[in-house]
Amino acid sequence: MRFILSILFCVVSNICFSQECERILLGEIVDFHDNTPLLGASITITGRSNTTTSNAEGKFTFKNLCNGVIELEVSHPECKSEFITVEIKGDTYQKIKLEHHLEELDEVKVVGSSVINKTASSQEESLSLKTVERFSGGSLGDALKQINGVSSLNTGANIVKPVIQGLNGSRILILNNNVRMQDMEWGEEHAPNVDINANQNISVIKGAAALEYGGDAIGGVIIMDPLPIVNTDSLFGKTQLNAFSNGRGGNITSSLVKSYSSGLYLKAQGSFKYLGDLESPDYLLSNTGIQERGISLTVGKREFIQGWEAYYSFFDSDIGILRASHIGNVDDLIQAINSEEPNVINAFTYDINRPNQEVGHHLGKLNYYRRFEGLGKWTIQYDFQRNQRFEYDIRVGDDADKASLDLRLKTHTLSTDFKWDAKQGFDLKVGLLGRYQNNFANPGTGVRRLIPDYDKYDFGGYGIAEYQLKDNIVIDGGLRYDFTRMDAKKFYRDSRWEERNYDQDFADFVIEDLGTQLLTNPVFDYHNVSATAGFKYDLNENHVVRFNYSFSNRAPNPSELFSDGLHHSAARIELGDLRIKSESASKFSASLERKSTDWGYSVAPYLNSINDFILLEPSSVEFTIRGAFPVWSYRQTDAKLLGIDVALFKNWTDRWRTDHNFSWVRGHDKSTDTPLINIPAANLNNTLTFTDANWKNLRVALESQYVFEQKRFPPNISVFSPEQQQEVELDINSPPEAYHLLALDSEIQFSISKTNDLTVGLRITNLLNTEYRDYLNRLRYFVDDLGRNISIRILYNY
Repeated sequence: MRFILSILFCVVSNICFSQECERILLGEIVDFHDNTPLLGASITITGRSNTTTSNAEGKFTFKNLCNGVIELEVSHPECKSEFITVEIKGDTYQKIKLEHHLEELDEVKVVGSSVINKTASSQEESLSLKTVERFSGGSLGDALKQINGVSSLNTGANIVKPVIQGLNGSRILILNNNVRMQDMEWGEEHAPNVDINANQNISVIKGAAALEYGGDAIGGVIIMDPLPIVNTDSLFGKTQLNAFSNGRGGNITSSLVKSYSSGLYLKAQGSFKYLGDLESPDYLLSNTGIQERGISLTVGKREFIQGWEAYYSFFDSDIGILRASHIGNVDDLIQAINSEEPNVINAFTYDINRPNQEVGHHLGKLNYYRRFEGLGKWTIQYDFQRNQRFEYDIRVGDDADKASLDLRLKTHTLSTDFKWDAKQGFDLKVGLLGRYQNNFANPGTGVRRLIPDYDKYDFGGYGIAEYQLKDNIVIDGGLRYDFTRMDAKKFYRDSRWEERNYDQDFADFVIEDLGTQLLTNPVFDYHNVSATAGFKYDLNENHVVRFNYSFSNRAPNPSELFSDGLHHSAARIELGDLRIKSESASKFSASLERKSTDWGYSVAPYLNSINDFILLEPSSVEFTIRGAFPVWSYRQTDAKLLGIDVALFKNWTDRWRTDHNFSWVRGHDKSTDTPLINIPAANLNNTLTFTDANWKNLRVALESQYVFEQKRFPPNISVFSPEQQQEVELDINSPPEAYHLLALDSEIQFSISKTNDLTVGLRITNLLNTEYRDYLNRLRYFVDDLGRNISIRILYNY
C-alpha cells in the first residue's frame, strides 16, 4: 500500500510542476467613453488574496499565474464594479472598460439637492423635492412661483399658467418626461395638463438657451423629469394626502416602484383632487370647484450599454369657471368692474356647473438608447399625445348640455439624437425631429368655431456643443433650424373677410363661395433659425459668472392666425390675423452667483428685444345676437423686455436662515411707445426659516410676499354702452393696488422604521386673510383673490 501511495504522490507532483505557474497577466483599465486610462482602480482575483491597483496609465500586473480561467473583480470610486472572466494561456493581455461618467451618478446628485444644469451658461433654477411635495396639492404654476423670476397668469385659483420673465403661453415650452407638451397652450385660460406629482424633478431654463428642446422657447423651458431609479432589487413608494380649508377638500397621490439589479423597473403613480367652491376673505366664489385625476405607468430597462422605456400618462380635469365672470354683454362688464362684490353669490357646493372646462390629455412614449464605445450615446423616441378640450357656456334649451368649444388635438412626434462625449472636456450633441399634428374642431356645437381644423407639420434639426476651455471656463453654443407648415380649412363670413381686406391679400385661399360665407384653405410655411452662445467662468471656489446670448424665432400659433369668434370661457371675441409672421427675439442674460454653506446670492439682469412681438389686447366692442362683447385682437409690434432677478440667502446659525428674492421686469411697445399688457408687477419675497434636525427634523418658515402696483400699463379703451347710450371708458387695463401677503409653513418628521418615515406638515396661505386683487388674474375684474387657506399634508415614505 505504501508503495502505491508513493507512486501517486510522485505523479501528482510532476503534474503540478509541469503547469509552470509563472504566467503574467498584464491588464489595462480604461474609460468606456473615451478610452482614457483610469488611475486607482482596484483589481482582485476572486477567491485569492491577490489585489493590486491601476497606475496613472491605467495598467496593472499579476505574476506567477497558472494557465486556466480566473475571475477578476474590478472597481473604481466613480464606476460600477465589474466581474471579468479571463483565460490565462501563457502571458496574457486584457483590456477592461469601466462605466465611468455613469449618468446615474449625476441623477443621484440631483436627489441630494445638488443642481445639475442642463446648460452651462443659461439662467437655470430647480425646485427641491421638498418644495414639490409642499405644493403637491396645487398646480405646476403655483410651485414654479417659488423660483425667482417666475410668476403666473391666472384665471381664478385653479387655472394657472407659468410666466417666465414676463412671457407666457406659446413662448414657454413644457417638457413632461422628455415629451414636449401639446395641449393648446395658446389660450390664456388653458392651464398645462400635467400632474405635478408624476414628475417631481422640476427645473426652469429662462430664455431660449436650451436649443435641443425647441428654438421657439423665447420665454423659457420648464423641464419635468421623473426621479431616478437606481439599479437594485427594491420595492418602495410613497403616499401623500393634502387637506384644504379653502375649498373644503383635498387631494391624494401615491406611487410605487419595483426595481431590479438587472436594470428592469416598473412604476405606477396616481393622483386625485377634489375641491368645492373657493372663498375670498369676504364672500364665496361660486362655481370655482375642481376635480382632477391623473395616472402614469412606466416600464423600462436601464443598463449602461443600452436601455428602453415605455411610458403612459392620463390627466383629466373638470374646472368650474367663476359664475360671476360670465357676462352677457359689455354693460355687464362695466357693471362688474365698477362693483366691489360679484353679482352672483350662491351657497357652497361641490357641484361644477356652467360655465366650466373639461379637459383630458393622453400621453404615451417609447424610447431606446445605446452607447457606443469611444463615441457616445444614441437615443430615439416616439411619442403620441391626444388632447380633448370642452368648454361649456351657460346655454338654454336643447343646447344646454352641449359644449360651446369642442377641440381634439392629436400629435405624433419622432425624434433622435446622438451625443459625442468621448473626448474629455468636449461634448457635441446633434438631433432631428419630425412632428405631425391634427386639430379637429367639432362643428356640431352650434357655435361658430373659434379655431378651425388644421394639419401642422414640423421638422427640426440642431447641434449644440460644450467645451472646457480651461479648468474654470466652459463655453457652449448651438444652432437650430425649424420648418413649420400650417394647413387649415376655415370658414369666414363675407363681411369679416372683406373687413380685414383678406379679399385683396389672400384671394387664392378661397376654395368655395357659399354665399354668406367662404370656405378657405390657408397654407403657411415658416422657416426659423435659432442660435445661442455663452460661457461660464468660475471666478473662485464660490463665485460663478454666466453670460448667454440667444437668438430665437417662433412661428405663430393657430389662435394668433385664425381666431374668429366668441371665446366663451374668456367671455370675449378674439380675432387673429392671417398676416402675422414669426417672432424674432434676441436675448442677453448674465448672472453673478455666490454659493457657499453660510451665505450666497445671485444677480441676474437680462434684456430681451423681440421683433414682430405678437400680443393680444382689447381693441373695441362688437355686437352679436347675444349682446355686446369686448373684442380682443392680435397684432404685432416691436417690443423690449428689460429685467433683473436678485436672490440672497444667509445661514445665520445652524438653525436660522433667511431667503430674499426680488424680481422686476419692464415691458415696452417700441412701435407705439406704450407699456406692454400683462407684464408682471415687481415683487419682493422674504422667508425666515427655523430648523432643528435633533427634534424630529422640525421646520418652521414664515413667508412674506409683497407685490408692487403695476404703474405701467396700456391705456384703457372707450366703448359704446347700449344701456347708457354713450361712449364710456372701459377700465379694462388698469391694475389693482399693491398687496402684501404672509404665509406660514411647518413640518415634522417621524421615523417609523429604518426604511419608512412619516412627515406631517401644516401650511397657511394668506395668513391675515387680506383682501387683494392680482394684475395677472383675469378674474380681478369680478372678485377678490383667495382668502386664508389652511392645509395639512401627510407624507408616508415606504
